[in-house]
Amino acid sequence: MGTKNIPFQSIDWTAIPKTEHKGETGIAYWQTIQVGGLRIRIVEYSKNYLADHWCELGHVVQCLEGQFVSELKNGDMITLTEGMTYVVSDGMSSHRSIAKDGAKLLIIDGDFLK
Repeated sequence: MGTKNIPFQSIDWTAIPKTEHKGETGIAYWQTIQVGGLRIRIVEYSKNYLADHWCELGHVVQCLEGQFVSELKNGDMITLTEGMTYVVSDGMSSHRSIAKDGAKLLIIDGDFLK
């Protein structure tokens, strides 16, 4: 099922359970909604979070609270603070997140970024 025709819906994030994803250090807590080929998540990074992998997937990432660094495999370090967004398509970068003091993000990804 594609994501071309999504009926109107609201999301009550308080009703979405959190799943725990351990990083190399720290923990990421995900609340995830899947609508066909579209994934929408609220992700909270604990203090001293470092992702345990390099990600090749595309995302639209909005920093809701705090700040984090998106480290690119080429060595670039991009700091995103509350209110900032980054966008990347699948296969266009290898990146991982670092959150020294924790952060809360809205992440949207899926088939539309292929």
